[in-house]
Amino acid sequence: ITIFDVYMIYNTTHRNKEALTIFNDLLGKGFSFIESIKMRGTGSKRMIIDEVGTGFKKYMNTVADINYGNIELRRKGIIVHINKGLQTFSWAIPFYQLHTYKTIGFSIHAHGNFVRFKNNKLLKENRKFIDKIIDLKIEHDKQYEFYTPIN
Repeated sequence: ITIFDVYMIYNTTHRNKEALTIFNDLLGKGFSFIESIKMRGTGSKRMIIDEVGTGFKKYMNTVADINYGNIELRRKGIIVHINKGLQTFSWAIPFYQLHTYKTIGFSIHAHGNFVRFKNNKLLKENRKFIDKIIDLKIEHDKQYEFYTPIN
């Protein structure tokens, strides 16, 4: 097992059939054009990556370049795309492993790692999209409730 398999991160700079197959199996197929329009978009605008977990340091620019990332919504999870120079790395996160936190910025945690996006204008532009991810995760988690709440 490689580090790629542990974190489900793949180089997707060029068409990667293996990654596409794994993403489709794990997260479901992408939304159709019509579904995407009805949902008012299934991809975020780019955001500045402020910090990453130790396992992702190698995917960041080592010089003073700004690191950008964006999020793609899938039926059963999300894909976080990280840009390093001209390369793109994609991290698959199923909803059942996804944890989000609003602290200094907005961070996504899974598989013992994280990506934190900087709290700036770009993050604020994606607020509705982030709310959509959180709502879809809540809806997804409802199917695994163990008891019925008493009203």
